[in-house]
Amino acid sequence: MPPVFRFYFRHVAIGFGLAAIFVAALLWLNIANLNHLIFSSDVAFLALFLLWFFNGLVFAGVQSSVAVMLMADRDDKGPGGGMPVPVHVENAKDEVAGTAATVGGLFPRTCIYRWAPDN
Repeated sequence: MPPVFRFYFRHVAIGFGLAAIFVAALLWLNIANLNHLIFSSDVAFLALFLLWFFNGLVFAGVQSSVAVMLMADRDDKGPGGGMPVPVHVENAKDEVAGTAATVGGLFPRTCIYRWAPDN
């Protein structure tokens, strides 16, 4: 079997195992009265299986995705991109409307520039 399939199936199995632990914790702690709701039903096995299976799909997808993202090599060996330069933005008049078009809130001195075609 190719290594990529072994990698994927291993992490899917880990995700479904974590889902089993999660469902067991849900039932043991009786979150949202799930323990009583599932085991008092006549289709308890189906409800338990579906709860585990769909949580397993989510956990397996997250586990596989995180495992793939953690495989990345760190290419950056330090700070790059030059030296940061502070930029000061003044309020400006919007030439089209004739009023200052400033953004309120966190950055009141930041300006929005609008483009309008020449008439």
